[in-house]
Amino acid sequence: MKAVPLLLSLLVMVEATVAIASDTTALPRSGYEFQSSDTQSLQDDDFKNPGMLWVDMGKIRYSEPAGSTGQSCADCHRDLPESVAVSFPKNNRHLGVVVDLTSQIQHCRTVHQKAESFEYESEASLALTVYLGSLSRGQAFQPVDSYPQDQLKASIDNGRLYFNRRKGQLNLSCGNCHEESVGKMLRGDLISQGHSNGYPIYRLEWQSLGSLHRRFRSCDIGVRAQPHDLGSATYIDLEAYLRERGAKLTVETPAVRR
Repeated sequence: MKAVPLLLSLLVMVEATVAIASDTTALPRSGYEFQSSDTQSLQDDDFKNPGMLWVDMGKIRYSEPAGSTGQSCADCHRDLPESVAVSFPKNNRHLGVVVDLTSQIQHCRTVHQKAESFEYESEASLALTVYLGSLSRGQAFQPVDSYPQDQLKASIDNGRLYFNRRKGQLNLSCGNCHEESVGKMLRGDLISQGHSNGYPIYRLEWQSLGSLHRRFRSCDIGVRAQPHDLGSATYIDLEAYLRERGAKLTVETPAVRR
């Protein structure tokens, strides 16, 4: 039996319980719209949203001295713009590569604070990333034309190719689920359009906060493909493409998902 029919047989072809357009030409819809009312209420209330625990930790870490310089993030970035998160991924002219927000934090930590880097998915790294992301809540990601950088455009193109490339033993692309099967059920989950505006997010199945790259790895493993490293150029390219794909969606960090 071929892999694709095998996976498609797992898709329960039922009508969605919410009015969600599955047409790939439809306007981008946040993953929030694909959640139950109970899950939505967790995200809506900062007192109930478990992701806010990491936001609070990140706020503390942002003002803590670190490394041999004894400087904190706040020492250099006292007037941090609330729009900081919506500009990532972007080109880091010092490194000569496109970086996401977490990678930029690592760069500042090792180069400017002279401190040891965090593990990409560590609690400290997630806390700083989600804190900075939370400052941009309610702001829209802007299309790449707002940031005319040839290197970033190349990154987006690479991410688009990865999104549409079939991979793994199941021979599926990201688009097979998040464009062709939007609104259908897969093992109890309502398939969303796969946008990134809520990350880092608190997933109930993880019982923890997690990065977008952790989700990328989960999806790659799900189609039985070789996953890439967290923070890899491949995943940063995919993140850059998803920002462009979901342009005009507003930041929900930290979102809550099933």
